[in-house]
Amino acid sequence: MPELPEVEVTRRGLEPQLAGRVISGVAVREPRLRWPVPREVHRLAGRTVRAIQRRGKYLLVDCGDGHLILHLGMSGSLRVLPAGTPAQKHDHFDLQLGDRILRLRDPRRFGAVLWTRADIDTHPLLVHLGIEPLTRELHPERLHQLTRPHRTGIKQFLMDGRRIVGVGNIYANESLFLAGIHPRVPARKLSLERCARLSAAIKQTLRAAIRAGGSSLRDFVGADGSEGYFQQRCWVYDRAGKPCRRCGSIIRKIQQGQRSTYFCPTCQK
Repeated sequence: MPELPEVEVTRRGLEPQLAGRVISGVAVREPRLRWPVPREVHRLAGRTVRAIQRRGKYLLVDCGDGHLILHLGMSGSLRVLPAGTPAQKHDHFDLQLGDRILRLRDPRRFGAVLWTRADIDTHPLLVHLGIEPLTRELHPERLHQLTRPHRTGIKQFLMDGRRIVGVGNIYANESLFLAGIHPRVPARKLSLERCARLSAAIKQTLRAAIRAGGSSLRDFVGADGSEGYFQQRCWVYDRAGKPCRRCGSIIRKIQQGQRSTYFCPTCQK
């Protein structure tokens, strides 16, 4: 599933090509996505795309009097293509902008195209989201405060979008390795010093992933069609049975919350 780096890579690829352009039309070929595509999107023509923002894993197309909310789901991608480009089987939605289109391709149909005129921060999909990890909101003291009530392992804590958004499975594994923290350590037992290491590691990992174009494990491609390559640089993710690149110990794999967790038993305590 595309996580924060993949969505941010997509946003950065889209905004220079779309901001300031006037919507000329909409094409909905399959309205049955994760939630039904609302009829209001057919009336977007004439509005100007002011900016494209991101909140967690949602892309927010600011149209002045409302926002188009886009989500890539598990297998979706957004591409900017020349107007008139023939649609393929899984191309479900086009936002038409004169000589170009923004096209959603989503083989599994877990993505979303929604519209709201309300304050975007109060939307039901966004109102309960946690802090953005690449902002000043995530600092050692805040992370320490957030972890105090939680007995769950720190890896599972990091993947709870109600606390911190966008730290998916790959990036939680990699951040914990960089911070030297075992994924099963109860969140509430982290000291302020370890929270400082972890908050820095999260930022470092996510920024490195964005620079690498995200991770392309299956379907993800950026707005220009290129694949990300962060997965080629992972310290622990998907490296079970291989030697740690830092100490040589064998990387281990366990299950946490129905997700695979990878760690080095020597480097992470």
